[in-house]
Amino acid sequence: LTNFFRVAVIGAGSSGLTSIKCCLDEGLEPVCFESSDDIGGLWKFKEQPEADRCSIYRSVIVNTSKEMMCYSDFPMPDHFPNFVNNSTIMQYFRLYAEHFSLLKHIHFQTTVRSVRQRPDFSNSGQWEVVTVDRDGREETHVFDGVLVCAGHFTQPIKPLSDFPGIDTFPGTIIHSWEYKDPDPYLGKRVVVVGIGNSGGDIAVDLSRACEKTFLSTRKGAWVIGRVVDRGLPLDMIMMTRARDLFYWLLPRALLNLIWERSLNQRHDHKLYGLQPVHRILDQRVVINDDLPGRILLGELVMKPNVQKFQGSTVVFDDGTVEEKIDAVILCTGYDYRFPFLPTSLSSGSDGDLKLYRRIFPPSLERPTLAILGLIQTKGPIMPAAELQARWATRVIAGLNHLPPAEKMDKTIEKDVQANLKSYPCPKLAALQVDHIPYLDAIAKEVGVCPNIAWLLLRDPAVGFRVFFGPCSPYQFRLNGPGHWSGARQAILTQWDRVAKPMKTRPIPETSSFSLFFWLCLSGGAAVIFALMAMRMIPLFLNSD
Repeated sequence: LTNFFRVAVIGAGSSGLTSIKCCLDEGLEPVCFESSDDIGGLWKFKEQPEADRCSIYRSVIVNTSKEMMCYSDFPMPDHFPNFVNNSTIMQYFRLYAEHFSLLKHIHFQTTVRSVRQRPDFSNSGQWEVVTVDRDGREETHVFDGVLVCAGHFTQPIKPLSDFPGIDTFPGTIIHSWEYKDPDPYLGKRVVVVGIGNSGGDIAVDLSRACEKTFLSTRKGAWVIGRVVDRGLPLDMIMMTRARDLFYWLLPRALLNLIWERSLNQRHDHKLYGLQPVHRILDQRVVINDDLPGRILLGELVMKPNVQKFQGSTVVFDDGTVEEKIDAVILCTGYDYRFPFLPTSLSSGSDGDLKLYRRIFPPSLERPTLAILGLIQTKGPIMPAAELQARWATRVIAGLNHLPPAEKMDKTIEKDVQANLKSYPCPKLAALQVDHIPYLDAIAKEVGVCPNIAWLLLRDPAVGFRVFFGPCSPYQFRLNGPGHWSGARQAILTQWDRVAKPMKTRPIPETSSFSLFFWLCLSGGAAVIFALMAMRMIPLFLNSD
């Protein structure tokens, strides 16, 4: 390939950065357009939300650990905490961008207005991309491929019509997209609507400042913390190939029973007002360390769905009433749309994008456009988006090929149907993927899926960790295209990086000799005590 084989990368967030690198790895020339003045996308905190851009609150902490969410050939520094905040992940992005010299390929404060197929698209596969820079200058570019990495938490859903009487409410009503911190709500009474991860986080955040915080939920949720037994990261313990295989072998009803019993032993979901209508494996759990504790303290009160508003009074479905409510925060999710793309790529009135493996529109004659990161998974999205980028760049470069459109359509329909029971909305069902199976499916396309049996024979130390240990991203750099020589060592040392940030206080080790000495001493004392007791028994018997 020549350096004239150019690819437009739209967005410089977590998916955009790795897309730039993957283009370079495959000999393509990436040109990235980023509408803001910095990298980071979703994770770049700003005091005020900006239209058509992702927005986060100040206290946000990732729900996936650093070893599971990092890029596969660039581990997070060992001194980083296991669960990072937005400023720390921004540090990581900058380290990644500097290490692989990505910044020179990014045009900041440049917005993409339109992406259209060229007249000879059926032969060339080329795209015409119109951009506007910071000075308002419009420019038209020609690219051989397009990678859309614009994020899908940009269009907040505010279902105000679902709440009768809301027009009589005198307080403030915002979406979680607008929420930044609890300071404006100090001493107030606030209702949070929706119990996803954002709803749980914001309700906990507010409960430390408000007079009273109410968390309203239609369906409830299963809640689990970021850490499990021995204080280890949840995802590193739960997301393993061995556990996935074990789950596949057991009946789903039994797995639901086991998991629900386990979580209810931590805190009874029915007692805490959290009990959901769905089984635990049917939908994603809410990851929150503090939610049950705030309920236990009475600072956060669980409520059913909001029935209606009567001025500043809120009536709930169970007939209970809360008066003098000052604010309502809607944590009611997001829609997604890419207005710069051709409308022909959307299917149906809801604007859904029909995508093969959640990446490629099957309707295109030439597979030179891919959409990355448009998934919802029970694991970290970054490793999935990176694998998507590795595959997409190889397809655009002509190194990999897609199946016929008819086969892609059947796969898409099958994937949607499998999720409709848990997610009745087809648009939402299409986004859902099973974490490890999805990673492996994309990795097989790239040619980097680890061969467990071969690893166990050839390199048992790594094979054992790949199968029984966490499914960390380094597994997909052990062989094949994009092989990284440091992948083996990264796998062998991943638990060392978990321990490193917590080793901040020296703890004296108990020597094996000392332990043996005290065991012998204790045992000897027990024997002496028993002998003395036996000698004393006759004395007691003869005391009369």
